[in-house]
Amino acid sequence: MKWANSLIRISNHQVETLQKRLAVLVETRMAAEMKLTLLHAQAEAESAHAGEDAEAGFYRIGFLAGWRFRRDQAVADIAAAQAEEEGARDALSRAFEELKKFEQVAELARQAELKETARLETAALDELGLRAAQRAR
Repeated sequence: MKWANSLIRISNHQVETLQKRLAVLVETRMAAEMKLTLLHAQAEAESAHAGEDAEAGFYRIGFLAGWRFRRDQAVADIAAAQAEEEGARDALSRAFEELKKFEQVAELARQAELKETARLETAALDELGLRAAQRAR
């Protein structure tokens, strides 16, 4: 039964490690999404500023070129984070399934051990009963 406890402990550790990794990936994706939201807010603010000040309108073209580059980079970061997050979710799911299999095997082994113990106890009691019956004759 020690082997089952060891496997379960190792699997639990693996599941916990993958859960922590997934949390980091989710946080990374959310940070990239926040960055994209901020970039859109900056573009709106720059458009409003360019509409108020004619001189700022000249700089708007350069700003938009840089903004598009940063936006494309943020979108690529989000896509990469989502792909990595999906892979981590799949790995976590597989690790969790493996843990459940080990737990189930351990439970079946425990039940088999209990059955065997009960069988041996019944056999011992039967033998005692037979001896008592033979002595009574």
